[in-house]
Amino acid sequence: MPDTGAPRVLRKEDHRFLTGRGHYTDDLNRPGQLYAAFVRAENAHAKLNAVNVEAARKAPGVVAVFTGKDMEADGVGSLPCGWVVTDKNGSPHKAPPHWPLARDKVRYVGDHIAVVIAESIMQARDAAELVEVDVEALDANANPAKALEGAPAVHDDAADNLCYDWELGDKAAVDEAFAKAHHVSKMELKNNRLIPNAIEPRAAIGEYDPGTDEYTLYSTSQNPHLLRLILCAFVLNLPEHKVRIVAPDVGGGFGSKIFCYAEETVCTWAAKKVGRPIKWTAGRDESFSSDAHGRDHVTHAELAMDQDGKFLALKVDTIANLGAYLSSFATAVPTYLYGTLLAGQYKTPAVHCNVKGVFTNTAPVDAYRGAGRPEATYVIERLVERAARDMKMDPAEIRRRNFIQPNEFPYQTPVALTYDSGQYELALDEALKMIDYQGFPQRRQESERKGKLRGIGFSAYIEACGIAPSKVVGSLGAGVGLWESGQVRFNATGSISVFTGSHSHGQGHETTFAQVVAERFGVPVENVDVVHGDTGRIAMGMGTYGSRSLAVGGSAIVRACDKIVEKGKKIAAHMLEASVDDIEFDAGTFRVAGTDKQKSIGEIAFAAYVPHDYPEDVEPGLDETAFYDPANFTYPSGVHIAEVEIDPDTGETKIVDWVAVDDFGKVVNPMIVEGQVHGGIAQGVGQALLEECVYDEMGQLVTGSYQDYCMPRADDLPSFRVAMTETPCPHNPLGAKGCGEAGAIAAPAALMNAVTDALGTDEIAMPATREKVWRVAQARLTPAAAE
Repeated sequence: MPDTGAPRVLRKEDHRFLTGRGHYTDDLNRPGQLYAAFVRAENAHAKLNAVNVEAARKAPGVVAVFTGKDMEADGVGSLPCGWVVTDKNGSPHKAPPHWPLARDKVRYVGDHIAVVIAESIMQARDAAELVEVDVEALDANANPAKALEGAPAVHDDAADNLCYDWELGDKAAVDEAFAKAHHVSKMELKNNRLIPNAIEPRAAIGEYDPGTDEYTLYSTSQNPHLLRLILCAFVLNLPEHKVRIVAPDVGGGFGSKIFCYAEETVCTWAAKKVGRPIKWTAGRDESFSSDAHGRDHVTHAELAMDQDGKFLALKVDTIANLGAYLSSFATAVPTYLYGTLLAGQYKTPAVHCNVKGVFTNTAPVDAYRGAGRPEATYVIERLVERAARDMKMDPAEIRRRNFIQPNEFPYQTPVALTYDSGQYELALDEALKMIDYQGFPQRRQESERKGKLRGIGFSAYIEACGIAPSKVVGSLGAGVGLWESGQVRFNATGSISVFTGSHSHGQGHETTFAQVVAERFGVPVENVDVVHGDTGRIAMGMGTYGSRSLAVGGSAIVRACDKIVEKGKKIAAHMLEASVDDIEFDAGTFRVAGTDKQKSIGEIAFAAYVPHDYPEDVEPGLDETAFYDPANFTYPSGVHIAEVEIDPDTGETKIVDWVAVDDFGKVVNPMIVEGQVHGGIAQGVGQALLEECVYDEMGQLVTGSYQDYCMPRADDLPSFRVAMTETPCPHNPLGAKGCGEAGAIAAPAALMNAVTDALGTDEIAMPATREKVWRVAQARLTPAAAE
């Protein structure tokens, strides 16, 4: 494998985290601070007849109690969905209002009814129990597969529970190809619902300054500028320059902290009403019930092939659960982030996808690590594995036979995207070598001698990262641009401050961005400070999601560095008495070409702030800002292979080996990238074997705590073996593609393909828990035993 050559710099931010010196939202306390506790719906679907708050208002320490009527009286708006999806009939999706505090109905367990604000958190919680909520319970609709079959309507203005009926691709071409097919492989697939479970629960502190008429919101947000935009433009109707959002250290997000939530909205609004700061931190039970969940698809997929196993066409029909309300980007995840990836790494000539987004009486569903891409990869790679089994072909060979070849890029897929680069066979070959694929039959026999079942599974994934360009996504319904900003400031003494609109909540930006700048300017990494997460210090930005930070945010920083160099050349030319055209810059030094006359970048920075010997037509200072709007998505790809051994007597699935060969383009810090891959795989393993959010028929959350929702632990995971190929992205200055979601995208399909290979049947759905596996294994070995 090629050595990336990039330095494995230890993460600068880890010292404060490992020594307990991080500053998270719940660590912050403002003078005169009050505490909020929310009264939440216990019914999944009910009409609100009355909310009596008098007893709560009289409780010790209570300062105020507010309901939806109070917010309605102040003209507070609905929490918006930021992406308009146009369905196949040309109509925009249905968008029922989502009030921060419910006004007429509650629509899922955990919905917000009232907020109690008190001097202490315990007083607020005690008083919240005194709020009397009179409801008329209604039948619930909690099963997405049945939502369109006459289930109770979640919203009156979506009586059939259909948010949109969306399609992509050429249906006629697909039908024609199917009519000529030698074989069609079919699958019914469920992509199980997940609860994000970031290590830090969501939290917010709203503060109002009557002297300046300014608001400050401290929030566990991945996206502080977008949160400010939504609050100001759509919900609270405030001037944007009067609102500051601070997202300090954030303990993980995985997508669930992108969105604008009711709690931070209420705390911001109520801070002015009571004249004091208000703090709220979610209990883990609140996180389970009210954080935006992920996945939750029910899919029927078919793949048509010729007699040689060449793919002719793919058709996919999916019901996507959107929950009770539309979260900030809920509509885009099962459409433009899912359907557009259904070509995978393959040159399937025709693809058609139909997605029906449905409302149910469950928590809102939105982006969760991978956001549409894991769902697409799961459909494709499970179906390709089934096709290999149907056609009696080697699963590696059927993939190889259908891969897009390097000389075919740029490659226009039948589902809108144009892939710019890739070497798919190279990753497959390396993965096969690393897993010792040739030796697998012998290992399987050894397992059989021990009474165990062994299986191997593939996942050849591709994802689209750094959603862009803004013009294109705008035409598809996005409500914002998807550029990023970067500011680079040389200080007079030679240190550098970098301000980025990307937000770090585990990705290592403070190290990676510092490496990019340090390498560009030839200065020590220690001399570069990275600032993020504060709209009061960074003019504008679009946040972190979709593996965009380095490819988009890093590219903006590179462009700002380029501006610094260009200005530095003018200053150096003056100081060295040379023409600007003769000035070269390399490794932190400006020199006159062909001579030994030179100035360090530190000397140039000092001259810029102490301009005694300075060109008259150049402004003092060395501080530049740049915006970067990508020309296209980036397309990371790779091959993961999982090998498992199953004990049919206990149902235990042991992952005995896992190799991941990924192409992330140019890599800045391999250590950080490997960590991202490991974390993503761990989450994918959790989905495949352990995790599932379950609601009963009445819409009650059955898996409302860790007692019932199983997270992966260290002993559930193998020692992952990770390698990388390198095909640089051709359209951004770093050549980077994005790495944060790859593991979560590839892992579920690889692991489920291995499990089904071991069991000898595809008839098992995620999560493949010990009980499910035991029943299938027993049915295979002794059919009567699983009865």
